[in-house]
Amino acid sequence: MGRMLDFLSKDMAMDLGTANTLIYVRGKGVVLDEPSMVTLDSDTNKVLAVGKEAKNLSGRHGKNTISSRPLKDGVIHDFETATFMIRTFLSKVFTRLPLSRPKLVIAVPAGITSVEKRAVIEAAEMAGAGKLYLIEEPLAAAIGTGLPIDQPTGQMVVDIGGGTTEVAIISKFAVSCSESLRVAGDEANEAICKFIRTEHQMGISETMAEVIKIKIGSAVPLKRTLELKLRGKDLSTSMPKVVTITDADIREAIKEPTEAIVEAVRRVLEKSSPDLASDISEGGIWLAGGGALLKGLRLLLHQATGLDVKRSEDPLRAVIRGAGAVTEQFDFFREVFLN
Repeated sequence: MGRMLDFLSKDMAMDLGTANTLIYVRGKGVVLDEPSMVTLDSDTNKVLAVGKEAKNLSGRHGKNTISSRPLKDGVIHDFETATFMIRTFLSKVFTRLPLSRPKLVIAVPAGITSVEKRAVIEAAEMAGAGKLYLIEEPLAAAIGTGLPIDQPTGQMVVDIGGGTTEVAIISKFAVSCSESLRVAGDEANEAICKFIRTEHQMGISETMAEVIKIKIGSAVPLKRTLELKLRGKDLSTSMPKVVTITDADIREAIKEPTEAIVEAVRRVLEKSSPDLASDISEGGIWLAGGGALLKGLRLLLHQATGLDVKRSEDPLRAVIRGAGAVTEQFDFFREVFLN
């Protein structure tokens, strides 16, 4: 009976990201993609909204409510809120059968500690998940990109998410050498907020900073100058204010986090064996995650390493597609899981 219920239950995969949580159901594909955000009543600590609803309320709610992001730097830092959020997302996509034990594959940062790992496992278990399996995000991104990770050939992946940047060289179902950098999209957004505050004495939200980064952000000078009229709050008068910013402004703002990512790539290349280095010189570097969409990043990494730099077909969903592929071919990918 247990084996039959296992067969009938829908195995799932989850990319529990700092910025967004995605869920994949075996046989159906990606069925949920929502912000990893929760809105709480500040007096009672009661959850008022989760995911898209919470993001829509962010910065526009009443004085007795607060917006919370229960994950930071790719790992759980508010256990109770994260558990509630995971439970809410799972309930949206899956009705658990009595006695069934669906597998849940969760993608986690390569540099996750044993304490952080335990927090993810306990939160998922308390949210009602069945058997749990953890896979490192760069491995999942490589699978989702379509790289032959089962072959004894080095493949290099740089996965730039919201909270972490995962740089890894993968060969034969395993990460050969890697670096997990807690500098990624969120750090760039914070840098933009700081730049606007310092240079223009204007306050903007991190949500607005994300929009600015997407529209005019770049890692290298562009052929054509991009401009954006920005509306915010004057910090000296507390009145609404309008300023015009350019791609050069944002490039200067995010220079430090961008250079940190480039240096992490260099360090991993330096740690690689001669044979793996030879493989990568032929196969190049693959970018995944939302940060892969930053204008000019491929060129910047090419200039820094001399290697061909390519981008995953759907970088925002590379990790969840890879974790989902594991649920579809569980036996084939059995070697990829963390202990």
